[in-house]
Amino acid sequence: MKNFFRKLMSHIPQGVICLVVVFGLFGYIGSHMGISQMLNTIMNTAHDLLLNTVFYLMAICVITGAIGRLFVEFGVVSLLEKLLRPLMKPLFNLPGVASLGAVLTFLSDNPAIIALAQDKRFKSYFRKYQFISLTNFGTAFGMGLLVIVFMVGQGFYVEPFIGFFGAVCGCIVSTRLMQHFVLRERPEYAHEPACEAPTPATVGKAEDPRPLFQRILDSLLDGGRSGVDVGLAIIPGVLIISTLVMLLTFGPSAQGGYTGAAYEGVELLPRVGSICGGVFEFLFGFADPHLIAFPITALGAVGAALGLVPNFIQAGWVDGNAIAVFTAIGMCWSGYLSTHTAMLDTLGYRHLTSKAILAHTISGIVAAIVAHWGVVLYGWLV
Repeated sequence: MKNFFRKLMSHIPQGVICLVVVFGLFGYIGSHMGISQMLNTIMNTAHDLLLNTVFYLMAICVITGAIGRLFVEFGVVSLLEKLLRPLMKPLFNLPGVASLGAVLTFLSDNPAIIALAQDKRFKSYFRKYQFISLTNFGTAFGMGLLVIVFMVGQGFYVEPFIGFFGAVCGCIVSTRLMQHFVLRERPEYAHEPACEAPTPATVGKAEDPRPLFQRILDSLLDGGRSGVDVGLAIIPGVLIISTLVMLLTFGPSAQGGYTGAAYEGVELLPRVGSICGGVFEFLFGFADPHLIAFPITALGAVGAALGLVPNFIQAGWVDGNAIAVFTAIGMCWSGYLSTHTAMLDTLGYRHLTSKAILAHTISGIVAAIVAHWGVVLYGWLV
């Protein structure tokens, strides 16, 4: 039966499948909202997201980018790397230098771990199975500073850090699971080095001749410029993915009909969530089925997922527990479905993408569970 289905699908042009999916999805939405109202809602929602969410996120990206570059320039990153180095082997089964990757991805985004992994000196510290797991390790910290600062900006101060602890736990699960999957398929990777150690450089680092004020100014401006690039990069995800998710999450206007205003929708995701409401409430503490839209969106883009939060807060669906879970799952997943393939392809291990995705899917769920029960424990203590 499975082979018959595969043969049947292989004879159907991809264009036909694409048209069926697109017309099926928007036909369903349009049949509830009306074609004109649906199109107006899509445009108005995207416009409002651009003005009130994307530019806010871009401002955070600029500030955090400037802070991150300042930390790099004046050795704060190196200091953090030295402090975290003793934790790498017992927690993640990685060499101590991997802590530098955690700090850099936390301050920037997932691909920072790949740029670091291209350095032969860095790469030489790893066995092959450890080196491959850097994709999962780095992704779990990606855009961490942005996510935490954004949640604090929404008025929550303790819960984002509980969520950060959940993300660390999820990272441990993801990294070690990936290592297990790799060793099960290629046991020889346990002993093969990722690359041969290069010859040590004989020339020391030259002292920076720039005045102190110039170094500070250059760091802030260069970091802020990189933040603008990140802010621009999240625009498609926020406008496309968030708009679609909101169409499937929110309901009609307060009057009960569809007017074409922003943030109207057909409430499909809440109906799906209510079917498994008991499971989500027990695992994640979600009191409202609308909240499942965040983890679904975070699969593809954490920036788009963050774009949902202000409207969720305004609708009264979000509490401290949800913020902790959002932080954990947003950091841990941080759009891994859209980055894992490219990251592993760059490392030269594209064939292991499915295993990396499976390990990271499990880890995001673990991170969310730890964050939820962390909030429960914090409530008992306080």
